[in-house]
Amino acid sequence: MAFQIPRGTQDILPNEVERWQYIEEKAKDLCRLYQYKEIRTPIFEHTELFLRGVGESTDVVQKEMYTFEDRKGRSITLRPEGTASTVRSFVENKMYASPTQPVKLYYIGPMFRYERPQSGRYRQFVQFGIEAIGSSDPAIDAEVISLAMNFYRSLGLQKLKIVINSLGDQESRKMHRQALISHFEGRIGEFCEDCQKRLHQNPLRILDCKKDRAHELMNTAPSILDYLNEESKSYFDKVLQYLDDLGISYEVDPNLVRGLDYYNHTAFEIMSGAEGFGAITTLCGGGRYNGLVEEIGGPATSGIGFALSIERLLAALDAEGIELPVQKEIDCYIATLGERAKDYSVSLLQNLRDQGISADKDYENKKIKAQFKAASRLEAKYTIVLGDDELEKGVANVKDMSSGDQQEVGLENLVSFLKERL
Repeated sequence: MAFQIPRGTQDILPNEVERWQYIEEKAKDLCRLYQYKEIRTPIFEHTELFLRGVGESTDVVQKEMYTFEDRKGRSITLRPEGTASTVRSFVENKMYASPTQPVKLYYIGPMFRYERPQSGRYRQFVQFGIEAIGSSDPAIDAEVISLAMNFYRSLGLQKLKIVINSLGDQESRKMHRQALISHFEGRIGEFCEDCQKRLHQNPLRILDCKKDRAHELMNTAPSILDYLNEESKSYFDKVLQYLDDLGISYEVDPNLVRGLDYYNHTAFEIMSGAEGFGAITTLCGGGRYNGLVEEIGGPATSGIGFALSIERLLAALDAEGIELPVQKEIDCYIATLGERAKDYSVSLLQNLRDQGISADKDYENKKIKAQFKAASRLEAKYTIVLGDDELEKGVANVKDMSSGDQQEVGLENLVSFLKERL
């Protein structure tokens, strides 16, 4: 029987994985600059965490979670996103008691959602996300958005757009909620089954419906911006002011609601405008989630964050034709002639590696011409040619693979010779 990879997953092979490593290192370097520390949470959690943290009315909870019972009948879910797990850890480990606030965290790891696979979207996918928990200063909202944009810019992406909205505080949302119910209620039968359920459960989610986005009532739906109280409006204005101060362009979209229930106040997305990127243009999404820490059992604590898919990022890089400067070549390759030279190459190879020189050799007893071809395929900068005659003389021939120049070097000077040129 021939086994195949499960639908919606992928093998990341050598020569491709180097791009992933480069991106992950960029993310970690940027987080160090902004003083975000890495957190690693379990890949699975108790299902109740996501029911409470993500929201029972969301598509993620209702349709997309991988949920199963363990051997003792406990309901377990593979994490569909990173915020709920991070906040659970924040509460459980009493990070709210830290003298340094806000607590700034980041994560990079696999998430799982049962959805229809398509370009840049998988059932197992990798998210990079950050969370700043413990501050209700609008300046931290601007910092979070700035970090996301700087990350994309550092990788060379140019065709980006920030879309931002305010979902308001609890009072503002309550008034807007009633206005949405009144707006849709008379004709809700024209909407999909999901929207009909959401009308009284969470009417804001109707605005995020993909099936009914063309319905005429969508264009005339009450805007949350018209229902913001003074406090919420002032908060949103301050966030926009800080973005202006940072020179970050944005577009206010009153219909942006995001797909998870825990958002309030600031909500934003970063989109790609690259030609050929696809119909789904969102690269990154995030926002503020005041109240989530309390929902998960902690004290009243503000929070904001974002998450982005590495797969979507790679697709955007491809759409803009951006090549990442990943290192594929090796420093040198050892080609041998004769049994004594082959034996000697084993210790020589280890010596080169011990000195920080990336190196390899032939393990298939290839002819010398085939060994040179192998060196070329590995993009070796230098090839060390070593035969029994050279061993007798205590030398090796070192060929510069870019220029073709070849030089005889004493074995005792070989490492220093290479290190000087590398």
